[in-house]
Amino acid sequence: MQKGAIRVQTENIFPIIKKFLYSDHDIFLRELVSNAVDASQKLKTLASVGEFKGEIGEADVTVSLDKEKKTITISDRGIGMTAEEVDKYINQVAFSGAEEFVKKYKGQGDGANIIGHFGLGFYSSFMVSSQVEIFTKSWKPDSQAVRWECDGSPEYQLENTEKESRGTDIVLHINEESEEFLDEHRIRTILEKFCRFLPVPIKFQGEQINNTSPAWVKKPSDLTAEDYQAFYKELYPFAEPPLFWIHLNVDYPFNLTGILYFPKITKTYEIQKDKISLYSNQVFVTDEVKNIVPEFLMLLHGVIDSPDIPLNVSRSYLQGDPNVKKINAHITKKVADKLDEMFRTDRKSFEEKWEHIALFVKYGMMTEDKFLDKAGKFHLLEDVDGGTFYTLEEYRTAASAVQTNKENKLVVLYATNPTQQDSYIAAAKAKGYKVVKMETMVDAGFINQMEHKWENVLFTRVDADIADNLINPDAATQSVLSEAQEGTLKDIFTGQVALPGVKVELKGLGAQDQPVIVTRGELMRRMKDMAAMGGSAASWYAGMPDEITMTVNANHPIYQRILGEGDSGLQQKQVRNLADLALLSQGLLTGADLTAFVNRSVELMEK
Repeated sequence: MQKGAIRVQTENIFPIIKKFLYSDHDIFLRELVSNAVDASQKLKTLASVGEFKGEIGEADVTVSLDKEKKTITISDRGIGMTAEEVDKYINQVAFSGAEEFVKKYKGQGDGANIIGHFGLGFYSSFMVSSQVEIFTKSWKPDSQAVRWECDGSPEYQLENTEKESRGTDIVLHINEESEEFLDEHRIRTILEKFCRFLPVPIKFQGEQINNTSPAWVKKPSDLTAEDYQAFYKELYPFAEPPLFWIHLNVDYPFNLTGILYFPKITKTYEIQKDKISLYSNQVFVTDEVKNIVPEFLMLLHGVIDSPDIPLNVSRSYLQGDPNVKKINAHITKKVADKLDEMFRTDRKSFEEKWEHIALFVKYGMMTEDKFLDKAGKFHLLEDVDGGTFYTLEEYRTAASAVQTNKENKLVVLYATNPTQQDSYIAAAKAKGYKVVKMETMVDAGFINQMEHKWENVLFTRVDADIADNLINPDAATQSVLSEAQEGTLKDIFTGQVALPGVKVELKGLGAQDQPVIVTRGELMRRMKDMAAMGGSAASWYAGMPDEITMTVNANHPIYQRILGEGDSGLQQKQVRNLADLALLSQGLLTGADLTAFVNRSVELMEK
């Protein structure tokens, strides 16, 4: 028997391990099972090169739970260790790494997250154990099995023992504070989370809990659409089928595999982020992939796997690692190429999916300039009537003849709520204008940014002005009313609509146009919309009254009749009702004003 003390010059390493090793104690099982898988795969490697000539047999990793003895055992039939290797890898190498870790990271909040760099995964077992035993027998011929034991102090003992088969059993004697891990359901949940796709069969209570050959480790040429759909169902059993997917398969200049799925996003935008899982050699690492996956693709679902990203990573590591930056750029390129291919090869199908992918594309154009350069080819503007789609250049061709302003800018007319803005759309279409939908949650920001990034393009909401003024404001108009009649009518309107921010103007529009049109200037409305979303630099606009222009169509025949009324009170009520109808069309008539409008309307109908 060999007894000794771990050679550590600093203070006792175990309290530091327990306190700083991992914030999530569940990780101990991932680390130990991963080590067992590594040992199993190393044996297969030795066999493939002819060094190991015996029978590999079943190379399963088994996790066993004994509630009475309060133990968890992780067993493998991998390469095992000799006494010399136990002394080297457990007593010397790991603890020298631990000592280096303590010196480098003591006192740093996230230092523990990088501990995987020092080979300390095995020692995560002491987070939950009062005693740890190792029973191991090397694959080498005539090897002597050995037993190692440590109770969490620097003292250990190493002795010969009997063990029939090669491999390693690690026995954790669970401490009182960690007896939650003696629950079978808890262990199964942890294994299903971290070990769900490990390449070696993982068995718990006699049942295999993992898929050793998930879709992403296979060649794309070996997979059918049904295979991809089935894997998505395995990942998200209750989700709707995905729209399409992208298979990542790169081995230079970095290693990256994975499958990213585009989910359906409904108009209610019930979006779930953090649905992409990061793996390292099929070992689950995290659901937080913010720095690895571009921000605009965080709504995607699926799996990415890269051995170039260590199991234990900190945010600062991800932000600075060159491989992570390359992976991020590669994913952006792959998504852009896939969307471009879909658009070119089957535009009809692409258009049918646009409702669901528009959010991704627009957000990507706003946040990634490299994506913006490519997305111009497949970004679409959909006509408010539905079914007709334009690229920007197609829209320019269709609309520039009548929608180019005096500054030679193409004016893109849009609606954010086609149902509510129907009358404005109808007036614009009567002028021959093309009106498109802008209904996603990112459109306000998208419009602002594209006006800076696209050359000679201006966005104007269809209700930002009367139809005559949408392209070139302040177009000259002629009224059929006399100057005196115009003055009288304006006085009545001004007296009845004494609302803050409302400006009344008379215009000689077409007789078929609405008698009163309420519009909200594009710039102020945008500022207020952004402020309403929160966090805007223009949030001070939120408390300001709306800038509303109430355009009175002096050429509408109803005013000849109103001005002919001898009853000034009736005139005022009729004018107020016309004004309220216009406000109502913009959702600007609420509360007591809405109630008064209803009562007044009934009164006028009775008369």
